[in-house]
Amino acid sequence: MKRRKIVVAAGFCLSFFLGTLMNLLYIPGFEHQQNQDSIIHRYYPEKQQRVTGDSQLHVGELVTEDVVKSNTKSGTESRHHLDLLLQIRERFDEVVRYRRRQAHGSGTGDPVRPLERRRLMDSEPGDNWDPIKIIERTDNRQTHFQNRLSPMKYMHSKSQKGETINSNTPMLGCSSMDNVTNVQYLGSGYTKAVYKAALNNSLSVALKSVDFGGHDMENCVKKYGSAGDCYRLASFKIVKEMTLMERLQHPNILKLYGYCYQDNNEIQDTVTAITELGSPLEMIQLLQTSWEERFRICLSLVRLLHYLAHSPLGSVTLLDFRPRQFVLVSGELKVTDLDDASTEEAPCSTSSPSDCTLEFPARNFTLPCNRGCCLGINEKRNLYNAYRFFFTYLLPHRAPPTLRPLLDKIVNSTGELDWGIDETLLQLENVLHLYRNGYYLQNSTKTHVADYKRVVDASIPGENYRCWPSYQHDGCLLSVYSVTEAISVCESHTQCQAFVLTNQTTWTGHQLVFFKTGNASLSSAHGQVAYIRVSS
Repeated sequence: MKRRKIVVAAGFCLSFFLGTLMNLLYIPGFEHQQNQDSIIHRYYPEKQQRVTGDSQLHVGELVTEDVVKSNTKSGTESRHHLDLLLQIRERFDEVVRYRRRQAHGSGTGDPVRPLERRRLMDSEPGDNWDPIKIIERTDNRQTHFQNRLSPMKYMHSKSQKGETINSNTPMLGCSSMDNVTNVQYLGSGYTKAVYKAALNNSLSVALKSVDFGGHDMENCVKKYGSAGDCYRLASFKIVKEMTLMERLQHPNILKLYGYCYQDNNEIQDTVTAITELGSPLEMIQLLQTSWEERFRICLSLVRLLHYLAHSPLGSVTLLDFRPRQFVLVSGELKVTDLDDASTEEAPCSTSSPSDCTLEFPARNFTLPCNRGCCLGINEKRNLYNAYRFFFTYLLPHRAPPTLRPLLDKIVNSTGELDWGIDETLLQLENVLHLYRNGYYLQNSTKTHVADYKRVVDASIPGENYRCWPSYQHDGCLLSVYSVTEAISVCESHTQCQAFVLTNQTTWTGHQLVFFKTGNASLSSAHGQVAYIRVSS
């Protein structure tokens, strides 16, 4: 009897425990908490679950820390997910700031076209993360849902208007990529992969997209386990870069031709940027080119940095400043990577000088603190990087002797940050003026050692020899300001017995001249002039 009572009591306790456990697992509040992850993903919905209508999240409601904390599961997975969503939000906010800053006309510098009230992309994304779409909702929140078009109608209305990069150039979109041919992989960095392609078998472009096997994606997926959200985190770098390319209009910034959203690898709305195509900057090859071309690169860079210091967005610094971030387009240097650009000025306190310390591998600089910001820190960072990566290698090497003192002064002054970008540009423009107008030629009463016979409309196809640096690898093709300079060059080469003034000029207006070992192959050539050495 006693044993039976014990068994009954134990059974009662066990049933009470199981009942309590079942209640905890299946009460409505617990089930509701499990379903909150779907709310978090409304900002980036999955392909099978699109959120439409007034239930969509808007800017100001997008993945704020309080919302995420109240809606996510507890535990390590939840904290990791929160961290990833906050990173996405931070990059999204950065894009919005750049567009709003331009929209309100802040900053100084060269005038740019008014902000276009159109979508950033040419096709409607399936989710709710397009920056322009969200900005438009923010600016018109009270009336947006009364007038908002469906995705299909929205695309149709935009295509009717004909989107443009500027008033003359049509914007390329997904339809342009239907005719892509000759696609070649060029390379990749931490985030992006770059491809060369031909549109309609005519226009060569660069296609930039998130590299699914790149450093950023691999590390993010390993840490957070969400390929979709990791892609969106990485893709905002491309969106930021495209936004800056749109807002910063300058000859030394790579041109943006268009964009495309399309589904790929089970990721919705993968973004591809269509940009101008340039050739990589190879420093070893540059050292083998003429001083004139190397000077052009340095001048292009300083003109770019001068624009960035006074841009419509404020002072812009290139945080990832390396030669690989630049390309050459028809001899002009252009910056191609802007995803690490920033307009943020370092905050400081006058009582803490270390706040404004610029640190570089070789040395550091301390800048003054002015009204809570480090004075000119973005400009100075750009300028010193230009000095250490470009000026020291490209400016003085094999420069005309009369220009070397001025070039040395430019290199030393930028290396010490004694000059700002305004003074540096002024001095380089002065060098260009001296070179372009022949003032670099030394005044000399020295007479030529030989006479030369002038033959109009003539050339010498053969009789080549090599010299350095030459515009042609299997001959001696140099640029000169005048016939007098050409004679001086010829007499400085022991092989030279003739030279031909071509009808081609360089970017400074100097004439290209072939130097020859003789004149045995003299032939007619319209527009060219041959000079043949006749005595010595």
